Amino acid sequence: MDTIRINSEDMSCTAGTLRAGEKVLLSGPVFTARDAAHKRIFAMLDRGEEPPFPLSGATVYYAGPTPTPPGRPIGSCGPTTSARMDGYTPRLLSLGLKGMIGKGNRSQAVVDAIRRSGAVYLCAIGGAGALAAKCVTSLEVIAFEDLGCESVKKLIVRDFPLLVAIDCHGGSLFEAPV
Repeated sequence: MDTIRINSEDMSCTAGTLRAGEKVLLSGPVFTARDAAHKRIFAMLDRGEEPPFPLSGATVYYAGPTPTPPGRPIGSCGPTTSARMDGYTPRLLSLGLKGMIGKGNRSQAVVDAIRRSGAVYLCAIGGAGALAAKCVTSLEVIAFEDLGCESVKKLIVRDFPLLVAIDCHGGSLFEAPV
């Protein structure tokens, strides 16, 4: 199977073409957000405020990078367990989020929301945060700096290796074929 090169800025157009099991090399901007950041983003949305980054067409990486070593743009940045964000995900997808990167299975509510919204869930290799860091060319903290590693960051990635885990056509690596 060939590897598909994707620019994250084209995720709105690309997500619907991807199929579970395909290998992807992702380049472009992605935003990190974990549990604490999701909670604050929801509070902002509930108050009628704009989130810290435009959700329409965006890709979120469930990661909390370690401190940045000298001469590098980022420390280790492996994926966190995506299921911890499942309570937030359907609403974010309904607001235009198109891609999510993490590890592990998702709830049925998230799978249904992925299908409805034409989005995609991509898995990164767990335990390989140092490898993922090599794909990051820049990092900018854009919100909630007080959360440290869980602040929202804008990363620019180049050729970040991922696997399509759940597609919007009903395909999933987490379910046995019927």
